[in-house]
Order: sequence, then C-alpha cells, then structure tokens
Amino acid sequence: MSERRVVVITGAGGTLGAALSCQFVAEPETDVVLSDVSAASLDATLAVLPGDHGAVETLLADVSDLAQVEAVIGLAIERFGRLDVLISNAGVLAPNGRIHNLATEDWERAFRINVLGAVNGITAAVGVMRTQQSGSIVLTASVAGLTAWSHAAPYCATKAAVIQLAKVAAVEYARDGIRVNCVCPGTFLSGIHDDLPPEAIDAIAVKHPLGLGAAADLVGAYSYLASDASRWTTGSAIVVDGGYSAP
Repeated sequence: MSERRVVVITGAGGTLGAALSCQFVAEPETDVVLSDVSAASLDATLAVLPGDHGAVETLLADVSDLAQVEAVIGLAIERFGRLDVLISNAGVLAPNGRIHNLATEDWERAFRINVLGAVNGITAAVGVMRTQQSGSIVLTASVAGLTAWSHAAPYCATKAAVIQLAKVAAVEYARDGIRVNCVCPGTFLSGIHDDLPPEAIDAIAVKHPLGLGAAADLVGAYSYLASDASRWTTGSAIVVDGGYSAP
C-alpha cells in the first residue's frame, strides 16, 4: 500500500484558502494540516470542507514568525510522519495609495507577511523535505508581481519578490528532490471586494478578457504543482489571470 500524502496549507482562511483546503482534503489518500492567523477564518474554512475526506489537523500561526510556522510543520510530522506538500498561501494587501503617501509600517507589514512569510514556509518545509529527498512547495504570488498596479506598490513589490524567491529556491533545492513553484492569480471575487461599488467591480472585470474569476478557478494550478504530474516543473510562475496580463 502506498503512503498517504501530507499537505500543509498556510493562509487556509479566506476565499482562496478555503477553496484550496476543500480541494486538497477531497483528493485521494491525502491528509491535511490547515493553518491561519485568524481562528474565525479557520473555523469558516472547516465549516465548508467536504464531509468525506482524510484526516485534518489545524493550528493557528502567524507566518511572519518562523517558530510558529515550524510548529505547523511539526504538527504534520507528529500527526502524519511526513511532509509532501507545502502551500504557502498567507498574504495581505497594503492600503491603497501612491508611494509617497504610504507609511513605512505599510511596507513593513506587506514584506513581513508576503515575503518573510514565504521565506519562513520554505525554511520550515525544507528542514523536513531535504531528509525525505522529496517535496513540493507552492507559493501564492500574483499577477501584480508581473504587472504594475497603480496605488498598490507594496503588494506589487512583495509579489514580485515571491516570484523571484520561488525561482531561487527551486535552483537551491532541486538536488534535494524539492520542487518550488508559485501561482500568480489575477483578480478573483473575495471578501475584500464586498465594500466596492458595482462600477468599481466592473472596472476591474473589464481588464480581464475572460472576466473576473473565482477561487475555484485557481485550485487546479495548485493541484497540478502539488502532484507528481508536475515532477519536471520547478521555478515556474503559473499565471491564472483570465487574460489580464496578455495585452
């Protein structure tokens, strides 16, 4: 009998986190550890998981703190004995504003969570995966890291850093049997859009030739990168953006 696969997802609360959690807990022979900084968000994700799934463990963690991320990975090892996949999905937006109007704290928070959070995930995961000589790490970047969004410099800069981080990590850990990739989503409807007027939503949608997406449109890319089907794929930034970056 083959070993079960063990997947850790950070940033498991929220719209994309919930969709990813539902995807992976429903995949065959897969056990999952879900983590988020918010207990309420994590509970909301647990409430929508499909009823028939493998074992699920949870742990609250702030990804900007390496010790807390290591505790999440440690839970996977304690409970399931191995780590096959890390989905590093935690991230934040910065306040909307031109560069000169943004505070140092806005930049620091974006880099601490979006970039250092990904670094901490890689650091914690490779500590286990190097011993196994196998593993897949998938970071959540953004099409904002490939294009320029006015009034969103911290988000664009940090997501560009995540893309480059995935490439460097892919080169550094390939000989350890570890693949590192990232997904670059376009705009998909989530809770952050709840307060926007319809005309603002329309203005965003028109920039995507296929229209606005949903979190469910993104999970296939993560599933591919986490699977053996992508065994010859590393250092890639897979764009799933409804054509936003095509023009």
